[in-house]
Amino acid sequence: MSVWLCVALRILANPCSNVFQKLLTGRQADPLFVVCATHALLSLVCLPICLWDLPQCPLSFWIDMVLCSVMAVAGNVLLVEAMKRSDLSVLGPINAFKSVVGLLAAWILLNELPGALPCAGVALIVAGSFGLADPSPQTPRRFALTTLLANRGVQLRFAALLVSATEAVVFKRAMRETSALTAFAVWAVFGFVVAVIAVLAKLGYAGVRTELARFRVNRGTYALLFLSTGLMQFCTAVTLERLQVGPTLALFQISTLLSVVLGHRVFQEEHFLKRIVGAGIMAAGAALIVWGR
Repeated sequence: MSVWLCVALRILANPCSNVFQKLLTGRQADPLFVVCATHALLSLVCLPICLWDLPQCPLSFWIDMVLCSVMAVAGNVLLVEAMKRSDLSVLGPINAFKSVVGLLAAWILLNELPGALPCAGVALIVAGSFGLADPSPQTPRRFALTTLLANRGVQLRFAALLVSATEAVVFKRAMRETSALTAFAVWAVFGFVVAVIAVLAKLGYAGVRTELARFRVNRGTYALLFLSTGLMQFCTAVTLERLQVGPTLALFQISTLLSVVLGHRVFQEEHFLKRIVGAGIMAAGAALIVWGR
């Protein structure tokens, strides 16, 4: 499959997956169960791949995949919980800060001082984020960013961002030992095992029965979530296999614009023009950071 087709499909699939996650949590589904059910459906497809093409890989591969699975479940639970608490058109563009996290990590850990273009990119991301804050007569404009960061959904989205950025790096390292398809299949199956353990620990058998009843009622939405998440993760694996992590994450920022559009159309979220402009500025800032590096 062409890498650019994978990039395009991933850009489309990611915000669609977020829409279905938000719809399910709006119907009282538990975020952890939503993640577990997604991995369960993916495992039904991926388990035969693992059994047919189980890679003869070193121990480091399996350790990386276990780490990826734990981070995938944790990051997705944080993301779904964030979707439950805040607007999609706000949380989608927040992903642009992933580039800033990578820049800070390189500065602190590798002593790589950012140049003019990355600094300009950070400035654009910060400036664009002002467009995501809800205007309030009681809050001066200069405190808009502080107000945004005080939002619990935004805080959870930042936590998910940190986890998923780390997961992408570890997943890229694991794929050095096998193909993108096999790594994706192992990720799905291992993620299901981790999610099942977490669901039983959190909800217990009574809670699981309640969630299964909700699953039957919302099975159509769960099926769409399974398809969009599976397509998103597979395309992510193929793209990471062929491109560097930094440019890949920057390309994926285009999906933030679609998140704003879907938030407005599906959930009737307000301040569309303000947020679409802010998301565009933030996406441009993320691109500058990667280009400058």
